[in-house]
Amino acid sequence: MYFKFSLRKHPDSGRLSGYYRLVESYRNADNRVCHRTILNIGFMEDAAPEQLNKIQKHLTEKYEHKASFFDLEEDPIVRRYVEDFWSRIVSSKKLDIKSEQQLSRMVDMDTIQHSNAREIGAENIAFQTWEKLQLTPLLLSAGFSAEDASLAATQVVSRAVYPASELKTVRWIKENSAVCELTGYDMDKITKDKLYKSALELYKVKDSLEKHLSKRTNELFDLQDKIILYDLTNTYFEGEKPNSKLAQYGRSKEKRKDAKLVVLALVVNVEGFIKYSSILEGNIADCNTLAAMIEKLSVHTCTGPAVVVLDAGIATEENLHLIQSKGYSYLCVSRTKLKDYSYVPDRLTTLLETKSKQNIRLRAVSTEKNTDYYLEVKSPSKEKKEEGMKLQFEQRFEQELQKIQHALNSKGGVKKTDKVHQRIGRAKEKYPSVQYYYEITVESDPKTEQATAMSWKKNPEREQAKADNLGIYFLRTNLNVQEEYIIWNIYNTIREIENAFRTLKTDLDLRPIYHKNDDATMAHLHLGILAYWIVNTVRYQLKQKGIKSCWGEIVRIGNTQKAITTSGKNTYDKVITTRKCTVPNKNLKEIYDILQTKYQPFTKRKSVVHKLELKKTEIPRLQLLTGG
Repeated sequence: MYFKFSLRKHPDSGRLSGYYRLVESYRNADNRVCHRTILNIGFMEDAAPEQLNKIQKHLTEKYEHKASFFDLEEDPIVRRYVEDFWSRIVSSKKLDIKSEQQLSRMVDMDTIQHSNAREIGAENIAFQTWEKLQLTPLLLSAGFSAEDASLAATQVVSRAVYPASELKTVRWIKENSAVCELTGYDMDKITKDKLYKSALELYKVKDSLEKHLSKRTNELFDLQDKIILYDLTNTYFEGEKPNSKLAQYGRSKEKRKDAKLVVLALVVNVEGFIKYSSILEGNIADCNTLAAMIEKLSVHTCTGPAVVVLDAGIATEENLHLIQSKGYSYLCVSRTKLKDYSYVPDRLTTLLETKSKQNIRLRAVSTEKNTDYYLEVKSPSKEKKEEGMKLQFEQRFEQELQKIQHALNSKGGVKKTDKVHQRIGRAKEKYPSVQYYYEITVESDPKTEQATAMSWKKNPEREQAKADNLGIYFLRTNLNVQEEYIIWNIYNTIREIENAFRTLKTDLDLRPIYHKNDDATMAHLHLGILAYWIVNTVRYQLKQKGIKSCWGEIVRIGNTQKAITTSGKNTYDKVITTRKCTVPNKNLKEIYDILQTKYQPFTKRKSVVHKLELKKTEIPRLQLLTGG
């Protein structure tokens, strides 16, 4: 800015004097230099040329936000004119005058850099659920320090979002995830050994955690636990585990006959929330696990006696009597198919369409064996499966018979009559479900006691009876129910525990187990169960609103939101650094709305690093000022 003047007649003195205007130079769109009047000042007869130069210089410095002149300028005329002109410039709004704060935000676009991008959406969903379940106050009341509770939250959230070994989890936290920015735990302190120790500490308060979570979820979602599901699964170990009591050989559900197993038993309500869990030896029989779990039911359920739904493997007569003696009702699949039974008179046959669009047939039946209510279920899908198994077993059984027959005509083959019958008996023992409707004839020479011929055929009546029974199984209960579909609907809730096992094994990666000692194994499984609480709480809320995505898909959607650090230089040559979260996409916003979670996991975090000032006698230093 500078002064321009023209000679005008002064109205007071009548003499010619300089009439001043404050002018700014600029270039237009055609790159031509133009002039614009900022202020019409008028006559300034009391200001000398040197003072005029100082006035225009100080106004320019003030506009450019350079160092204040008032600490250096002592001329009162100069100070008075500068203050007066500047106030008039501000009030006229002819210049785009920025405040100090505004100027600090004016960043050169060419200097902008993005760094330290980390996933935060899925972690935010899991951590907000941790907070909703009020787990931190529980851990503090159990003797955890604030830092240990924060580490536990970090570990459980990490297990839910990125299930992996402790070593991989540490690497993920330090390189990929912003979970520590949510939990408040110092990321630099995290090591695999601290994660091992934290998991062990969490397992020590297992019962307290399960009681609290059972009660808390019932309160949050107004659940009553009228139906309780009980089932077992197993997972296998990698390695020999020679000194382990838990790791034992058993019947593997993953068909890993070569690997030792550990059994996980769960009590779950129909919404999929775990009421109680137990970790057992790998060789324990399913039917021998129920007694201890029944004792725990009264402690972990809040609404008194309920219906216990069991699979056939656990539903022994002894276990059913135990359940009834404790005041509970039971509903299970009958361990054997009924033979001597009759249809209950005055009860209609019920046809239902399943979720898979198949029609099933329900009929109430009675038996003299006991007074329980039995429901005959005819399932087309089960019939198709059993038909395939029947044909396969028939083929294999006949192949065994053909081997025996071929030996009768082969040199060195088994021909002794009693040996031939023994071979036939072993074949029947191997395929009991089909052998009974085969009629096998063996011809032999009484003198030599050797079989000379062998033939077989199917008994049409017995085979037809077998075909008629395909796809039929029986539900058994001590409930007094008048409607068949109610029993069917109650039993189908057992699918929730199957979903729980599937989530634990697949989404939360509980198989296989690599830990060497039993304490670490139990802590590992318990950590997965705690992560499952997070997962099921989220999925339950989403399912109520029609979103039935698996947990892996929810994590994928959450990972689209990142926390990013952006930096650039402002007009003062200071480095402005801001850390913010990206805007969630449409799908993530929908999830956040259902879960009542904020779109931004944390507010903007800003810092300013001043320009380096080199001095002759000292090393340059950075002065960091933290902003909001």
